[in-house]
Amino acid sequence: MQQKKEKLQVSGSQKTDKSYQGTKKARNSDNKTSRTLDNQASRTSDRKNSRTRQSRVKNKSPGFKGKPSEGKHTSGKSAGYKGSQDLVPAKKKNVQRFEYEDNKIFWCEKCNLPLIGEKCGICGSKGEVLQLSQPADVRFCSPYEQEIIDRQLHSAFGCNPLGDKLILLNKIPGEDKTDEVLVNGFIFGILRFELSKMDYSFEPSLQGAKILLKHAKSRKVELKKTKRHLNGKNVTAESVEAFDSNIKAGDFVLVTAGSLTGYGVSLVDGADFSGLKNLPEPENRTELESSSGARTKVESSTGTGTKVLRIRKIDSSEALLRPETLDLAACIEANKKHLQVLGKNAINTIRGIISRKEYKNLPVYVSFSGGKDSLVVLDLARASLKQRELKAFFLNTGIEFPETVEFVRNFCREREISLIEANAGSTFWEQVGKFGPPAKDFRWCCKVCKLASAGDFDTQKEASSRKGNSDVAYLTIDGKRKHESFSRARIAASETNPFVPAQLNIFPIRDWKAIEVWLYIHWRQLSYNPLYDLGFERVGCWLCPSALAAEYARVKDLHPEMYAKWNAFLLEWAKSRGLSEKFVEHGFWRWKELPPKMLKLAKELEISVLAREKTEDFEIEVVSGISPCRAGGYSIEAAVKGIREKEAASFINVLGNTIYAEDLGMLLVKTGTGTVKFFSNGNLLASSETKEKAVSLFKEAAKQFTRLSRCTGCGICVKACPVGAASLEGKMPHVSEACIRCGKCTESCVVTRYFDKLVPDLDQKLKV
Repeated sequence: MQQKKEKLQVSGSQKTDKSYQGTKKARNSDNKTSRTLDNQASRTSDRKNSRTRQSRVKNKSPGFKGKPSEGKHTSGKSAGYKGSQDLVPAKKKNVQRFEYEDNKIFWCEKCNLPLIGEKCGICGSKGEVLQLSQPADVRFCSPYEQEIIDRQLHSAFGCNPLGDKLILLNKIPGEDKTDEVLVNGFIFGILRFELSKMDYSFEPSLQGAKILLKHAKSRKVELKKTKRHLNGKNVTAESVEAFDSNIKAGDFVLVTAGSLTGYGVSLVDGADFSGLKNLPEPENRTELESSSGARTKVESSTGTGTKVLRIRKIDSSEALLRPETLDLAACIEANKKHLQVLGKNAINTIRGIISRKEYKNLPVYVSFSGGKDSLVVLDLARASLKQRELKAFFLNTGIEFPETVEFVRNFCREREISLIEANAGSTFWEQVGKFGPPAKDFRWCCKVCKLASAGDFDTQKEASSRKGNSDVAYLTIDGKRKHESFSRARIAASETNPFVPAQLNIFPIRDWKAIEVWLYIHWRQLSYNPLYDLGFERVGCWLCPSALAAEYARVKDLHPEMYAKWNAFLLEWAKSRGLSEKFVEHGFWRWKELPPKMLKLAKELEISVLAREKTEDFEIEVVSGISPCRAGGYSIEAAVKGIREKEAASFINVLGNTIYAEDLGMLLVKTGTGTVKFFSNGNLLASSETKEKAVSLFKEAAKQFTRLSRCTGCGICVKACPVGAASLEGKMPHVSEACIRCGKCTESCVVTRYFDKLVPDLDQKLKV
């Protein structure tokens, strides 16, 4: 019976629901030729191919613990305040989420100022604890963000009672840019960027609503006085005294009910409310309807009893804004002693590591990206190394903001700091056609544009610097912080870089929050990247998929020509895969595999996320099923397109001892677990003694063939090879017989790192 084959295609787009089935029949291998080459192959000792040797660094950061995720956030001082209760989150796996124990700052009630330590440096009083939602990376509100808040408050409520008050923003998990707005030591509300409308919205807290009600000109709803419990309840039209006509369904509204004040969400448009209000009322109607509907009579035929409002929070408490409007200078004075301690501890961290015997003669660099964290680290390093040479190292990816490049160069020139700039040039634009747009779960750009350049920098070091008690050739002081994201929560004081083997990274401000970074910058009067004042929380590549959509929208305003170039590529890429312009507009391109929140958004906006399969030059057609061999063991067959056996012969030695018989049109690789045979007609055969080993061997072979076909010529694998077996011939990788199969070149390769994204559903196609 003819065996069925399934095409295993290197994917440059979203996964489709349908498996693509090939119709070509793979030819059987020539047994006689196989036996001939088997006899020619020399015996080799068993080696486990492509073994992952990267070790995890144990967490050394204090104040850190792991807890199962329960989807909860630590609330601030705003009593009883919760986020969007109406939103039903997608089901999540019960995964381990890390939580920070140092998730608080303090607030001086007397001076009305935030404190990073318990005691105020102005009045000497003890500050009140202000708990922060995770990851607790609170910061000062930038001028642009203040404009956004002002615009949102005036647009929604016709007022902005915050005025010129000192505002803090604390980022929290959300669809996109989502921040708690903190003022006077409590949460005033939440500022969100909504992907559905690609614009901001503001949700007041209970205290925020009470303050807004004293000034608001719109979005107000007055209920009839009642003694019933209202929190979390749905209110019907006949229970409403007044309903502003400018209200739209879904708007957050300010609510009063006698002496009670609070906020809720409108379920109808204000323009439609009068029509609902004037409908005839049935007898014995119920005044209020609970969210469950258990105590309510609803007359749907007449329209009465229609829900018009859902109450979020309402009570009889009072909330006031204190009149004091203190500036940043007062905030610095209140925190000066705490800043001095932070700086001293960071300097001691730097000196403690660089002074070790094995490191004391190594060159020291500061990774200077142009961001706020690396700026602080550069200043601290200069204070630490007054008797030792220090250089700043800037990785220019070629897709940096012009403001960033200008700032880095100007700052170093003005401060007379030696600057080394590694420039990736047009590398990104040369490779984006091959890999497609980078994604949050497919960040090939970082390796191609950053690590390749870092590796070039590494090769400039003198070989003698590698000798001694350590493999480290140079030290790099880096501004990475654990509060930036949950993924960085476990960074230690120092770590080696697996992709740049000779580098030891030192993280002296790993425990700092963003507010501490900014206080230090203003205290030391350091000039900083102007992008922070223009709406960017973090500074990086301007088209980075990990950036917020809210920040990407700013690129269009600040650099329309750059935005137009990238948007044109995205639209053409999407069109070639049958995806709509809306797919690009709402940022779906930023994921290879869409998370639940984006799938939910796609359904809401009726945007198709199923890409049309695009034929690539390179593909593998897998013969479905794992076949038992006559001579014993198991084999997997496939047909490979886009690679010739002669090209593979100079590279596939990475798998095992290789014999290439050009006259026989066959390539044989003997590994510690089995054999791989590749024929001139494109057939690929992986054989081993067990099914499990056959599958593992085939996957490794498929990975290496994919690596060969997608090679960018970045040269990272060459630098990672400890024995000099890897090289580039033109832009094609070559592996010599000196290869010891340690797997380091595979670990460092951007293609193999994202193999599961490039070749999706491999297990399914192998029927395992």
